[in-house]
Amino acid sequence: MSQNPRPLMRQDLRPARLAPGDVLRVGAVGLRARRARVVLSALGIAIGIATMVAVIGLSESSRADLMARLDRLGTNLLTAEAGKDAQGGRLKLPKNAVAMVERIGPVRQATASADVDARIRRSDVVPEERTAGVTTQAVRTDLLAALGGEVRTGRWLDRAGERLPVTVLGAVAAERLGVTRPGETIMMNDVRVVVVGVLEPLDLVPTLDRVAMVGFPAAERWFGFDGHPTTVFERSTDESVADVRAVLGRTLNPGDGAGVQVSRPSDALAAKAATDAGLTRLMLALGAVALLVGGVGVANTMVVSVLERRREIGLRRALGATRGAIRLQFVTESLLLSALGGTAGALLGSAATFGFARVQGWTPVVPPWALAGGLAATLVIGVVAGLYPAVRAARLDPTTALNAA
Repeated sequence: MSQNPRPLMRQDLRPARLAPGDVLRVGAVGLRARRARVVLSALGIAIGIATMVAVIGLSESSRADLMARLDRLGTNLLTAEAGKDAQGGRLKLPKNAVAMVERIGPVRQATASADVDARIRRSDVVPEERTAGVTTQAVRTDLLAALGGEVRTGRWLDRAGERLPVTVLGAVAAERLGVTRPGETIMMNDVRVVVVGVLEPLDLVPTLDRVAMVGFPAAERWFGFDGHPTTVFERSTDESVADVRAVLGRTLNPGDGAGVQVSRPSDALAAKAATDAGLTRLMLALGAVALLVGGVGVANTMVVSVLERRREIGLRRALGATRGAIRLQFVTESLLLSALGGTAGALLGSAATFGFARVQGWTPVVPPWALAGGLAATLVIGVVAGLYPAVRAARLDPTTALNAA
């Protein structure tokens, strides 16, 4: 005996749900239909993400290079300079200042330099008042090793050279004087001096880049130097830098330790890193503004898309698509559009970082968190930018939408 099936009731009808793959395909169709507009909208997102990734990458690359230089040069170098008296005159450190500093237990190495009253000219036909901004200093032969410096061309002062009228030029001094190779001569006062070497830039003591250096004995013999050092450099163990710093001034001037100015050159490089970090934050803010503008462009594109596709939306609603399905379609389109721009921006920012870092001689560093954060930001932008157009599309009445021109 056959039984008639129970007729379907309204409550038995269940709207079909789109599978994730179907959602992506439906969202991609809307993008493929308006490619030019999609490219322009994605470009705004790409510029914002590329800016943020490149700023972070270049900042990290620069900081990594700076930290590598600090590790190579060491952070245990202290300098002690003679201060000024109440009348503004320059105080003098004792002639045996280096020996006094070497008696401090943790000190491993000590050396010194001194200002010398010698005017420098390229040749004897140049007027004495034209010094090219280069000064003269007397130095000990162990100065270069203590500072971790390197000779670009020629050689450094040795035991014989420190007694002769020869000089080693800092990198900037050689450039200003137009000296390109060892063996050329310059004038110090009325003494013709032979250039025996040119140094690479000294990161820890950049003031020496603008100096012509002669030995202590030569400065005393040829230029009336009195033998009192102006600056003492010392290196100690890393863990004892603070303790040495506390007693260095009193060691050099037992009567008035405050008359000696003690500094740590590596602090200047650390301060530079902090300054770079502040600039990075500023550039990130500019990148965020560009990303916000890109988000507005995405939202505008999606609103226009809803207006242009009212008949399509009405037809889908008439065929049974729920409001949730319509909302999901347009949010997915917005997410895909933002993800397209974010991916392009991340690639562009990474390429810019690698290219610029290579030109500067840095090791390129693009933190993974920067890429992940950039892509996450694009997804947030996509959801926010697509939410209003999606809700507006879902609220369209099917009959009204089908009758739209």
